[in-house]
Order: sequence, then C-alpha cells, then structure tokens
Amino acid sequence: MKRHVISLTILVLTIMLLPASVFGQNTPAVTGAGEATLPAGATYGGVSLSGLTFGTGVFIPGDSSAAGQFQATLLGTILGLTRNIEVAGQATTGTIASGTGTFSGTATVDMGDGLPPLTNVPFTVTATPTSLVLVLGSTTLPGTVTAGDITIQ
Repeated sequence: MKRHVISLTILVLTIMLLPASVFGQNTPAVTGAGEATLPAGATYGGVSLSGLTFGTGVFIPGDSSAAGQFQATLLGTILGLTRNIEVAGQATTGTIASGTGTFSGTATVDMGDGLPPLTNVPFTVTATPTSLVLVLGSTTLPGTVTAGDITIQ
C-alpha cells in the first residue's frame, strides 16, 4: 500500500512540474476576471442593469473552435429591489484577431427570481483588455471594464 501512495505522489509531483506548454498554455486564449459597467438604460428580461462581474477562460486554437467557460453576474434592480442574474456559458466557437477575442456558445441563465433557469441561451462575448460586450439571445450588453483584467493571447 505504501508503495502505491509513494508512486502516486511521485506521479502528481511530476505532472505539477512539467512545463506549462504540455498543458496547452501556448494555445491562444481569452482569460480574465473583473467588473464592468453597463450604459444607462441597459436591461435584460425586464431587469434594469448597472454592471456585471465576470470570469472567463476560453482556449481558441485558431480553427474556429473554442473550449472553455464564461461566467457573469449581471447586477440589476427591479421594482427597487436588487436582482442578480447568473450566466454560465460553455464556449464552442471563437476567433482572435487584432487584440480582440470573440467566442460563442450556449448558456444557462438564472434570472434570480426563483423560477427554473433558462437553458441553451445563445451567447457571444467580444472582449478587449478594456471592454466586454455580452450578447445574450437578442440582447446586447456593452460593458466597460472598470476592475480586473482581460488577457487576449
């Protein structure tokens, strides 16, 4: 039993010490986390929005495919009450060109109203180091990054 534990420990340490490129770290990607403000009048599903928090890690290898996730919390109010809308998306297509990363897929959207989440909502994110435009279905939400970081490599 001890021999198996020692072997497993050595295997884990070896994997941890392998060069980062072994795990695809050289693959083009859009990564980041932060906050963005939305313009006055922005709404989604009848909820007035002021901003969003986001996190993303999407690999875009250059063949129009993408793999990774996008998550956001849309910060809003309805009838004077705070309402957060949670968005969790899985990217399937994407491109990177001229310092801009764009990826698309489908998302689950929890409107924060106690009803079951909306599923298979098409989404697209277009990101630069200073902006993040989220399109959910037919709603476009252009954000200006105010905190955090978006890296496009």
